[in-house]
Amino acid sequence: MTHQFPSLSPEQKKELSDIAQRIVAPGKGILAADESTGTMGKRFQKINVENNEENRRSFRDILFSSDPSISNSIGGVILFHETLYQKSDSGKLFPQVIKDKGIIVGIKVDKGTAGLNGTDGETTTQGLDGLSERCAQYKKDGCDFAKWRCVLKISDGCPSALAIAENANVLARYASICQQNGLVPIVEPEILPDGDHDLHRCQYVTEKVLAAVYKALSDHHVYLEGTLLKPNMVTAGHSCAKKFTPQEVGMATVTALRRTVPASVPGICFLSGGQSEEEASVNLNAINQVPLLRPWKLTFSYGRALQASALAAWQGKAANKKATQDVFCNRAKINGLASKGEYKPTGSADQASMQSLYTASYVY
Repeated sequence: MTHQFPSLSPEQKKELSDIAQRIVAPGKGILAADESTGTMGKRFQKINVENNEENRRSFRDILFSSDPSISNSIGGVILFHETLYQKSDSGKLFPQVIKDKGIIVGIKVDKGTAGLNGTDGETTTQGLDGLSERCAQYKKDGCDFAKWRCVLKISDGCPSALAIAENANVLARYASICQQNGLVPIVEPEILPDGDHDLHRCQYVTEKVLAAVYKALSDHHVYLEGTLLKPNMVTAGHSCAKKFTPQEVGMATVTALRRTVPASVPGICFLSGGQSEEEASVNLNAINQVPLLRPWKLTFSYGRALQASALAAWQGKAANKKATQDVFCNRAKINGLASKGEYKPTGSADQASMQSLYTASYVY
């Protein structure tokens, strides 16, 4: 019988568990505002706004300084390194602005993907070197959770056994390092929606990937009560000819999770994966109405699906601040309702929220 030497003290475990529970309190999810400088450039390009540090700061300030009631729907915000050290118009550092609303501050810690030799363009994620020191510093600077994204794809030969195993192991190593430094790790094994595969193929692959991830987390003695999972919803590939209903997406997603994710995980915060804002909300709502036991909070960790309409409303103009905040708060509220299965679409969703946000082979 193997012996586990103690890795975390009871106090450390309690702190991690409490943070995770607060982030996914009923009706709350995560705003993923951790886009890299390059990704922000692509977003700004669509609204003809120059990609400079001041514009990036300004847009995020508008979101973070929204009405305090935003904390009813947002439990955590993930920041990019640059954003963590920027200030609001009021002169306060962003982490303080966010904390003053009772929202928990997180940080993206991975260093992007790198190719796996001998595979069909598959990748692993880099950034483990020096991660412990960076996590310790981020904890001092006000962060209580972290995020690390691994990417897998579905094709005739993918994901390969190598890609599944390597990404599971990297996620487990990252999660272990985070917990040692007092940060709740968000474990994100994203299966991209690129391709023409159907719902059932995505479900099968999602189950295989998540099973490998939780085996690796167990092997690395990761304390599951102090983690969150950020997976893809089970959806057909973007080029699949057959369309599936939100109810079918919900059933396939919850079934895959029930087969693979331990009940001790406090929350599962879905990425939007290029769905339109409205589609991401409707599917999340359907997931929370599936008539099966769901032992975890099933909520959101959206970037594009919380910000697309807000960006369209902003257009880089200070005069549009209130309109931008109103749109953002409304979307957050809708997703908060969806995370409880209480969203009732009115059929009057505006054009911006219906726009597909899909990008092939999406990178941050």
